[in-house]
Amino acid sequence: IRIRVPGELFLFISKLIGMHSMKYFYTASSEVPNFPEFVIVGMVDDFQVEYYDSNTKRFVPKQDWAKKVTEDKADYWEEDTERAVGTQQSFKGHLDIAKQRFNQTGGLFMIQFILKKDCL
Repeated sequence: IRIRVPGELFLFISKLIGMHSMKYFYTASSEVPNFPEFVIVGMVDDFQVEYYDSNTKRFVPKQDWAKKVTEDKADYWEEDTERAVGTQQSFKGHLDIAKQRFNQTGGLFMIQFILKKDCL
Protein backbone atom coordinates (compact mmCIF):
# COMPACT_ATOMS: atom_id res chain seq x y z
CA ILE A 1 0.00 0.00 0.00
CA ARG A 2 1.41 3.34 -1.03
CA ILE A 3 0.72 6.48 0.95
CA ARG A 4 1.40 9.82 -0.66
CA VAL A 5 1.91 12.87 1.53
CA PRO A 6 2.81 16.10 -0.27
CA GLY A 7 6.01 17.71 0.92
CA GLU A 8 4.17 20.81 2.09
CA LEU A 9 1.82 18.71 4.23
CA PHE A 10 4.76 16.80 5.75
CA LEU A 11 6.64 20.03 6.53
CA PHE A 12 3.52 21.67 7.98
CA ILE A 13 2.89 18.71 10.28
CA SER A 14 6.56 18.53 11.27
CA LYS A 15 6.65 22.22 12.18
CA LEU A 16 3.50 21.91 14.25
CA ILE A 17 4.23 18.78 16.22
CA GLY A 18 7.78 17.60 15.56
CA MET A 19 7.71 13.82 15.96
CA HIS A 20 4.42 12.45 14.74
CA SER A 21 2.69 9.25 13.88
CA MET A 22 0.59 8.44 10.82
CA LYS A 23 -2.00 5.68 10.91
CA TYR A 24 -4.32 4.41 8.23
CA PHE A 25 -7.23 2.17 9.13
CA TYR A 26 -8.61 0.03 6.30
CA THR A 27 -11.88 -1.75 7.09
CA ALA A 28 -13.81 -4.09 4.78
CA SER A 29 -17.09 -5.59 5.89
CA SER A 30 -20.17 -7.41 4.70
CA GLU A 31 -23.71 -7.29 6.01
CA VAL A 32 -23.01 -4.61 8.62
CA PRO A 33 -26.15 -2.46 8.90
CA ASN A 34 -25.69 1.28 8.26
CA PHE A 35 -21.94 0.92 7.65
CA PRO A 36 -20.12 1.19 4.29
CA GLU A 37 -18.58 -1.99 2.86
CA PHE A 38 -15.16 -0.31 2.80
CA VAL A 39 -13.66 2.59 4.79
CA ILE A 40 -10.23 4.22 4.98
CA VAL A 41 -9.45 6.64 7.80
CA GLY A 42 -6.15 8.54 7.79
CA MET A 43 -4.90 9.84 11.14
CA VAL A 44 -1.97 12.01 12.18
CA ASP A 45 -1.26 11.89 15.90
CA ASP A 46 -4.76 10.61 16.65
CA PHE A 47 -6.47 13.38 14.63
CA GLN A 48 -8.46 12.30 11.59
CA VAL A 49 -7.07 14.06 8.51
CA GLU A 50 -8.73 12.19 5.63
CA TYR A 51 -11.58 9.80 4.94
CA TYR A 52 -12.88 7.52 2.17
CA ASP A 53 -15.82 5.14 2.06
CA SER A 54 -17.48 2.90 -0.50
CA ASN A 55 -20.76 4.85 -0.34
CA THR A 56 -19.34 8.25 -1.33
CA LYS A 57 -16.37 6.88 -3.33
CA ARG A 58 -14.42 10.06 -2.53
CA PHE A 59 -11.29 10.69 -0.48
CA VAL A 60 -11.84 13.92 1.45
CA PRO A 61 -9.73 16.02 3.84
CA LYS A 62 -11.11 16.28 7.36
CA GLN A 63 -8.92 19.13 8.64
CA ASP A 64 -8.83 22.70 7.36
CA TRP A 65 -5.02 22.68 7.23
CA ALA A 66 -5.09 19.53 5.05
CA LYS A 67 -7.41 21.31 2.62
CA LYS A 68 -5.18 24.38 2.63
CA VAL A 69 -1.86 22.65 1.91
CA THR A 70 -3.37 20.70 -1.00
CA GLU A 71 -5.51 23.46 -2.52
CA ASP A 72 -2.95 24.25 -5.24
CA LYS A 73 -2.75 20.55 -6.21
CA ALA A 74 -6.04 20.16 -8.06
CA ASP A 75 -5.68 16.41 -8.62
CA TYR A 76 -4.38 15.41 -5.17
CA TRP A 77 -7.69 14.14 -3.76
CA GLU A 78 -8.77 12.66 -7.10
CA GLU A 79 -5.57 10.58 -7.28
CA ASP A 80 -6.03 9.40 -3.70
CA THR A 81 -9.63 8.51 -4.56
CA GLU A 82 -8.50 6.41 -7.56
CA ARG A 83 -6.05 4.51 -5.34
CA ALA A 84 -8.72 4.01 -2.69
CA VAL A 85 -11.14 2.54 -5.25
CA GLY A 86 -8.43 0.04 -6.26
CA THR A 87 -7.68 -0.77 -2.63
CA GLN A 88 -11.40 -1.25 -2.03
CA GLN A 89 -11.55 -3.87 -4.81
CA SER A 90 -8.51 -5.64 -3.37
CA PHE A 91 -10.03 -5.76 0.12
CA LYS A 92 -13.31 -7.06 -1.30
CA GLY A 93 -11.38 -9.95 -2.81
CA HIS A 94 -9.56 -10.62 0.47
CA LEU A 95 -12.85 -10.52 2.36
CA ASP A 96 -14.43 -13.02 -0.04
CA ILE A 97 -11.42 -15.36 0.34
CA ALA A 98 -11.55 -15.09 4.16
CA LYS A 99 -15.28 -15.86 4.17
CA GLN A 100 -14.66 -18.97 2.05
CA ARG A 101 -11.81 -20.16 4.27
CA PHE A 102 -13.91 -19.75 7.40
CA ASN A 103 -16.90 -21.35 5.65
CA GLN A 104 -18.94 -18.20 6.28
CA THR A 105 -21.66 -17.91 3.64
CA GLY A 106 -23.70 -15.18 5.32
CA GLY A 107 -23.88 -12.83 8.24
CA LEU A 108 -21.58 -10.16 9.51
CA PHE A 109 -17.92 -10.42 8.54
CA MET A 110 -15.19 -7.79 8.90
CA ILE A 111 -11.46 -7.45 8.33
CA GLN A 112 -9.28 -4.50 9.32
CA PHE A 113 -5.73 -3.56 8.46
CA ILE A 114 -3.87 -0.84 10.33
CA LEU A 115 -0.79 0.77 8.81
CA LYS A 116 1.28 2.82 11.26
CA LYS A 117 4.38 4.89 10.59
CA ASP A 118 6.31 7.04 13.06
CA CYS A 119 8.04 9.99 11.42
CA LEU A 120 10.30 12.82 12.50
